[in-house]
Amino acid sequence: MHHPSRRAVVLAGAAAALAPTLDAFAATPAAGPAVQPYASYWYPDSLPPGSPGEGVTWHSLKSWRAATDADLAFNAASVPLAPRFTPTAANPTARAGQARIQSLVSFGPTASNPAQGGPTADYYALTHWAYIDELVFWGGSSGEGLILAPNAPVVDAAHRHGVPVLGNVFLPPAAYGGRLQWTRDLVQKDAFGHYPLAAQLVAVAAAYGFDGWFVNAETDGGNTALATDMLGFVAELKALGKAKGQRVTWYDSMTANGSVSWQGALNSRNQAFFRAADTMFLDFRWSPGTLAASGTKAGELGRDRYELWAGVDVESHGWDTPVDWDAIVPAGKPHTASYGFYRPEWTRSHLPAGRTPGDFHAADDRFWTGASLDPARPDAEASWRAPAAVVADRSTVSALPFATTFNTGHGLRWYDGGKVTSPAEWNHLGLQDRLPSRRWITRTEGEHPAVSFDFADAWRGGSSVLAAGTPGAPVTLDLYATRLPLSRRTVVELTHRADAQVRVELAVATAEPARPGAPQPYRHLTVGTLEAGSWTTTRLPLTGLSGTLRAIGIRLTAPGALAYRLGALAVHEEPQVPCVPSRLTVTPGPDGVRFTWRRAPGPVRHYELHRVLPDGTRRFLGGTCQRAYYVPGLVPEPGERSARFEVRTVGELYTASHPAVAVHTW
Repeated sequence: MHHPSRRAVVLAGAAAALAPTLDAFAATPAAGPAVQPYASYWYPDSLPPGSPGEGVTWHSLKSWRAATDADLAFNAASVPLAPRFTPTAANPTARAGQARIQSLVSFGPTASNPAQGGPTADYYALTHWAYIDELVFWGGSSGEGLILAPNAPVVDAAHRHGVPVLGNVFLPPAAYGGRLQWTRDLVQKDAFGHYPLAAQLVAVAAAYGFDGWFVNAETDGGNTALATDMLGFVAELKALGKAKGQRVTWYDSMTANGSVSWQGALNSRNQAFFRAADTMFLDFRWSPGTLAASGTKAGELGRDRYELWAGVDVESHGWDTPVDWDAIVPAGKPHTASYGFYRPEWTRSHLPAGRTPGDFHAADDRFWTGASLDPARPDAEASWRAPAAVVADRSTVSALPFATTFNTGHGLRWYDGGKVTSPAEWNHLGLQDRLPSRRWITRTEGEHPAVSFDFADAWRGGSSVLAAGTPGAPVTLDLYATRLPLSRRTVVELTHRADAQVRVELAVATAEPARPGAPQPYRHLTVGTLEAGSWTTTRLPLTGLSGTLRAIGIRLTAPGALAYRLGALAVHEEPQVPCVPSRLTVTPGPDGVRFTWRRAPGPVRHYELHRVLPDGTRRFLGGTCQRAYYVPGLVPEPGERSARFEVRTVGELYTASHPAVAVHTW
């Protein structure tokens, strides 16, 4: 992508036989060297001259093999891509079946990007998955590596919300260290005319559990022969990947004669690459005319115009970015194309030092929802046309059991049962819950309260939902659009607390709203009146309901100030206790410890690792959806000769198994 400022940021920082499934590694995860595992990155084949910089290790994709990948157990995602449905839109302007949104995000540097989260809450823990159709794990640089595999936490969180994740293949311009040899390496052919690195890319995505590749070929100096090889490579990548459920997005860069010439359009110079791929990202230089012509051209090629992503560069100015929204998503006629946000992690990066998780989510909510912070009440006159005002949200809450602790995937400490079991900051997107997609719809005849994720107190994980204000009238808060089957055994459990008296009712709907933007047709079930106090759990049978639960929320009535926290919500028919994992092993290293174990049989949401301290208390060390975990900086407690570690399986209802135990002698 052609802006130097963006590039400088980036630079700073067949196939079935090659593609083992994750089950192939289910028995015993490879322990590997006991060092910090990082997200994987490669060059296609040949490496740069000289030596890598500090903290960088050069790898060749051509020589990669799953069987010898020591970090695969840490990097392989485990959550399958969830199916999504589209409920009745939250407002009349949000459309289904038209424009979609791609998001290109740099979660960290190319090298030294931890495989499984880290010890800080300052992280781009995106939560507005409901508006995203495709996430690209953006990055790559000539001095570190050009091909990035997404780390497992990002993929697991995205898949839980039904969003595919693509790795990135970046061939940089020569001005930024790109070498045409790397392009030739990528598209090399074997004796049979096939593209071995296309097969390798498919094998990597299959082994790591993500959904395909974003191909960005920007190294100039090529010719028609090289473009022909690139076209064959992309076509084979798509064909091989399709058998594995993978997809390919092509970036508008190389043209049919081999030159790099950003078109900002679909036209005769790049249409062959569009036809070879599943979708194409149009460079930022599009205009209303070229975008309209691109949509027409897609139709002439027998393709959907919404398979074109019109680039919207928000890296520098976020919601203050000037965008000709009427060229992409006009209000009075069908949308012209889909669009792609380049670097929406601006919502975090533009904040000053000392930013908190709450600061980030406030900015991120404004970006995705709009200044009103309520997708049912979008600001039609705002210059920033927030996704919630344009694109219908989706949900994956369609099967029982369903539970959430409103955990955003980062926090200032870790809570379990309302108690702090680790005082340390953390981030790990793989532990993120399925979160409310419409944040935040409140309906009241009084003053709308402020609703947010709160990090000062939680029932489990790092956050809860806080509703605060002085509404002076009952407030209904939408939580989830659902498609949950109801039976005589269905129950709902709420875990909540209040700082002042509040009457709580459960709001449930078994039908859709009458029209987009209309309120949910809730009926209200009495939960009770909470006084100021500690966390409590209330259980409500839904015996009077039948059919399908289509929406769930709460109604709050406070005689004065409202300060209500919701810590957990569960809908299920019977409790479930997960099975115990086995063979917990401890492998110490110079700076930390690798833990590995065998997968527990039956359903698994994630695993949690604890250390039992000499006084018998348990300290939370971390959680992961994988069967391996690395903990840095573990040292003996005073006078401790051996340490006891425990790993437990956590199920969808957050019930935990008995532990698998390992004792390590220091």
